[in-house]
Amino acid sequence: MNKDERRFSVIMIVYEQARELEENLPLFLQQEYEPGYEVIVVDESSTDQTQDVLKLLKNDYPHLYSTFIPRPNRLISRRKLAFHIGVKAAKNDWIIFTKIQRKPIANDMLKAIAESLDEEAELTLGYTVKKGIRLQPFNTCSEASSHILRIERKLTKVREKKRMNYMWGRYDFIIMKKDVAYDVLNLFEQKISRGKMLGKRIGIIWDNLLRRSSSTLLVTE
Repeated sequence: MNKDERRFSVIMIVYEQARELEENLPLFLQQEYEPGYEVIVVDESSTDQTQDVLKLLKNDYPHLYSTFIPRPNRLISRRKLAFHIGVKAAKNDWIIFTKIQRKPIANDMLKAIAESLDEEAELTLGYTVKKGIRLQPFNTCSEASSHILRIERKLTKVREKKRMNYMWGRYDFIIMKKDVAYDVLNLFEQKISRGKMLGKRIGIIWDNLLRRSSSTLLVTE
């Protein structure tokens, strides 16, 4: 597919995040990207004003789609289910998993991503940095498995740190072809021992020291 024809489905899951949706979701919806894109929000049956915020935004943004899963639950299996529903609902061939709190840093972020994606990569990890965003391509999903296994194991304290995110593999979003998304979701539930997790942590640092030159730093508007 020509990069000028690439369309994205941006998927996020939320729970009791009405305030973040009200503040940040318009920034996802106001991307200047001519091929077109959609934003899919999967709500874990929030009890706050999440649904009200989504209804209001849908009036102004027809490319916003929302769905939900019943009974809020913070287990990683629910996270996998929520993203699975989002992927099933996606109309486009390229998927971006992200978080509502990781708002776009510029209105041309999708355009910059589309123009810089490695055509040979099945999956690309994205990091928000001071100057823009950094893209880290992987030829296959399995090559990125250590990063995904570590970050998606609910390591909140690790994920929320701000400094040296790239070196530690603390990505902000994942870009992939739709047919790879299910392989990524299978990594969300895999069990791993503390010892193996420590080994992956060291491996990620070493890998990113070697791969830094192959990653792409995008300076957006």
